[in-house]
Amino acid sequence: MKKIVFDFDPQKCSACGACAIACMDQNDVDVEAGMQPYRKVYEYESETERVFISIACLHCPDAPCVTACPVGCIYKDEETGLTLYHTDNCVGCHSCAMACPYGAPTFRPTGAKRPREKMEKCHGCVERIKAGKQPACVHSCPTGALGWHWSDDPEEKSELAHIYESWNALTLFDK
Repeated sequence: MKKIVFDFDPQKCSACGACAIACMDQNDVDVEAGMQPYRKVYEYESETERVFISIACLHCPDAPCVTACPVGCIYKDEETGLTLYHTDNCVGCHSCAMACPYGAPTFRPTGAKRPREKMEKCHGCVERIKAGKQPACVHSCPTGALGWHWSDDPEEKSELAHIYESWNALTLFDK
């Protein structure tokens, strides 16, 4: 089975944020209303390097959020291998967020039209891909740091996963 894997080259990332803005625009994320963007740009700095990373859901081969969801809201798409979701099923328990090592699940704020928070996250712009287009973040990246490819290896992890695993995750996400 083929699956989509997102590529990232930290040597090309300038932390311009175009990917995050394109993602917010594509998904109607209203930050002023308290909504969290699906894609974020972080800085990692050690004594020997300073690197930027653009990260969203990594669509893990063994996605812990899928296993953690008690109502089947999150699932692996058989056609693309992406980790997708049905918000209608979401009960707002946050189990997926607790299971995700990358902080991908977000919850839209409650309000009069939403009796409880519903999980949302990067869906890889699956509809854009199926229409023959690039995901919004990839399309907008001016340096070519973001990309994607089809893989025949069902266990292939994204380059972002390998980068993240080599860094101190607490340093990255506590900023």
